[in-house]
Amino acid sequence: MNKMYVGNLPFSVTEDNLKELFQGFGEVTEVNLIIDRESGYSKGFGFVTMADKSSMIEAIKKLDGNDYEGRDLRVNEARPKEDRPSGGGGGGYNKRY
Repeated sequence: MNKMYVGNLPFSVTEDNLKELFQGFGEVTEVNLIIDRESGYSKGFGFVTMADKSSMIEAIKKLDGNDYEGRDLRVNEARPKEDRPSGGGGGGYNKRY
């Protein structure tokens, strides 16, 4: 897997901006910017997948901790999504007569 977590992004960033930033290190195969459902704005993080591991490692070395539009990027190899227990729902409805 050649997927990276990219955090501390400016809220104005787009998927095209991220693709352009990472293409300098090799072929970008996927960009997924996480968007807030309610506001429609970026949550300030996303994921970028590179075609090969060496490109990913180079991008991490060069971009992690560096300034991007006034924010210090956090770039590291993405960890597999952990299984989370299902929420079960919010409390029951207690109807009184």
